[in-house]
Amino acid sequence: MLHTLSSRRLPSAPLLLLAWWALSLAQADPNATPTIQLRLAGDKRKHYEGRLEVYHSGEWGTVCDDDFTIYAARVACRELGYLDAEAWTPSAKYGQGQGRIWMDNVNCQGNEKSLALCNSNGLGVSDCKHSEDVGVVCTQKRMPGFKFVSNDMTVQVEDVRIRATYSQRKRVPVTEGFVEVKDGGKWRQICSQDWTPLNSRVICGMYGFPGEKGYNAPTSWFKRRKKNYWGFGVNCTGTEADLSDCKLGRQVELKGNGTCEQGMPVVISCVPGRAFAPTVSAGFRKAYRVEQPLVRLRGGAVIGEGRVEVLKNGLWGTVCDDNWDMKAATVVCRELGFGSAKEALTGARLGQGIGPVHMNEVQCSGFEKSLTECAFNSEATGCGHEEDAAVKCNIPAMGFNSRLRLSGGRNPYEGRVEVLAERNGSLTWGAVCSDSWGTMEAMVVCRQLGLGFADNAFQETWYWQGEPSAEAVVMSGVRCSGTELTLDQCLHHGKHLNCPKGGGRFAAGVSCTQAAPDLVLNAQAVEQTTYLEDRPMYALQCAQEEHCLSSSATGASSTSYRRLLRFSSQIHNNGRSDFRPRSGHQSWIWHECHRHYHSMEVFTHYDLFSLNGTKIAEGHKASFCLEDSHCEEGIQKKFECANFGAQGITTGCWDTYRHDIDCQWIDVTDVKPGDYIFQVVINPNFEVAESDYSNNIMKCRCRYDGNRIWMYNCHIGMIITLQTFFI
Repeated sequence: MLHTLSSRRLPSAPLLLLAWWALSLAQADPNATPTIQLRLAGDKRKHYEGRLEVYHSGEWGTVCDDDFTIYAARVACRELGYLDAEAWTPSAKYGQGQGRIWMDNVNCQGNEKSLALCNSNGLGVSDCKHSEDVGVVCTQKRMPGFKFVSNDMTVQVEDVRIRATYSQRKRVPVTEGFVEVKDGGKWRQICSQDWTPLNSRVICGMYGFPGEKGYNAPTSWFKRRKKNYWGFGVNCTGTEADLSDCKLGRQVELKGNGTCEQGMPVVISCVPGRAFAPTVSAGFRKAYRVEQPLVRLRGGAVIGEGRVEVLKNGLWGTVCDDNWDMKAATVVCRELGFGSAKEALTGARLGQGIGPVHMNEVQCSGFEKSLTECAFNSEATGCGHEEDAAVKCNIPAMGFNSRLRLSGGRNPYEGRVEVLAERNGSLTWGAVCSDSWGTMEAMVVCRQLGLGFADNAFQETWYWQGEPSAEAVVMSGVRCSGTELTLDQCLHHGKHLNCPKGGGRFAAGVSCTQAAPDLVLNAQAVEQTTYLEDRPMYALQCAQEEHCLSSSATGASSTSYRRLLRFSSQIHNNGRSDFRPRSGHQSWIWHECHRHYHSMEVFTHYDLFSLNGTKIAEGHKASFCLEDSHCEEGIQKKFECANFGAQGITTGCWDTYRHDIDCQWIDVTDVKPGDYIFQVVINPNFEVAESDYSNNIMKCRCRYDGNRIWMYNCHIGMIITLQTFFI
């Protein structure tokens, strides 16, 4: 609840007496500050938010929201080790706490070193209920180092690292090493006496690894090493997403060479995910799924983030964000071969999905091997795709940025692509040949550099002056599928380069963006509007000029008829930026017959396949007019083709092509009766970069008896490239 000055509840007489007593004690000794510790607890989705709890006199309790302000939140966040506060929340948003309500009517100036120094009723003096527990949202960025809390003290260290063992020093990523903390400017080892696999699990997760395994080093090997121990242990439960969420362990007595006599320096061994390991290790194969995944991420700008989607009954669907928290997000991240979660995102922050919402009110313990093992409500009543859950995961340090760079651009998000390659026995920076360079290759570059999605792929970069020493081409013939983590994982020429145009002005370039569109076809609209029409050739002259009929129509009599498979389509933009044609208005092609511009020469492909995957008939639809036919409530239309206006599809809007528009068909005049597969592909040549191309394809089963056609089982799926139809 929010309280104004006029509605603020006044303390009762007994509370005033208690407050006077607390104040008198403070006045008796003005230097006395109550000893408290803070933590964030409750139903939180990020490690930097939660219910604010106070530890005092051996007991954890909460803070009432009366008189609480952003200034108090700032003091609390800084005391917790964050740079600042973003917001505070009243009325137990993160769930109701238990035990004492330690602080009420907290009034801070914002510059206090501790919440205990702010004015309040006094510790333990409150007339609030736990329904008024306050929460805070701190900035994601922490003060340098880590803060560990125990029941009687708080210890701040400058950093934590995994220092590679000798055998790991040249490996990427480093999966095995000493756990060390930087305290007082020096790196110190941790004594292994109280160390548990749960501690290793948390640290491995924080550094991007889904699991840990035991490490048995010879005792004699440790005895030969100089040791400098830290004075404390660490106590984790194994479900923490970050080491800062663990508690401080017991204090270690430092006595020179006699320190940690019953133990040795902690060494951990982490299990990398499949994407980050040279081979699928036996440890990973045993601990994690290697069969068809039941969970995937979509719509993320970089590796390890995206909207969470779950496979159920052969159909991919999303997860509602009700109760979505860090434990559930970490289960997803580990299942997919990443580390623990950095963030549990809500409100479709990484775009809206399609299809059903399979899971709601997910509750995980944190030790499940898959999200599907967590408790959840399969009823998603009231949950729409505007509530789709997403995650951002920790990934290992792979050094991707050290082998690729953009040069000469106006900002860090664009430039000529330069790679570090071995030539004549030495590593040298050079250009990438632009022959066959396109959107998929640009997507891989932007992802590798952590710059998001591709905005454009350039085959000429004369306007960007790259490094003079990197003019020579060192990589050619690059072909990417778009899923690779690095450019050198794409197909490319080996030692024998082939680039007739050379580098320089013809070197490959990219521009990147943090947000991208995502086009999705409404499968149900196609299924419900399909029908056959017999139309005379004299009414199809424009369609013939624009190659919308089959080859047998060439030279056909104007009085003959063509049989057309017609349907309507709704193309939604579910992404986070507008879909715009790559070419500017000046490059659009005018078609006199229909008297309109084509902003994209091929916007969709329509194909009819036999059940063994052989193409029987085809059609294509240029972007006669890309515009906002309808938009979700509250979204304004931006694109309208009237008077030759701008073309595109706004985020949250859709473009409807009616079944009676020219070329909205497949010419099936020569098709024999039988069972077929109907497929529609949007943006088939990847002319415009999108956050997810897998949902650009729709497939249906259809049956044709020579006079009628039935369309059924329409769904979004993969392009048919094999003699298989995936239901």
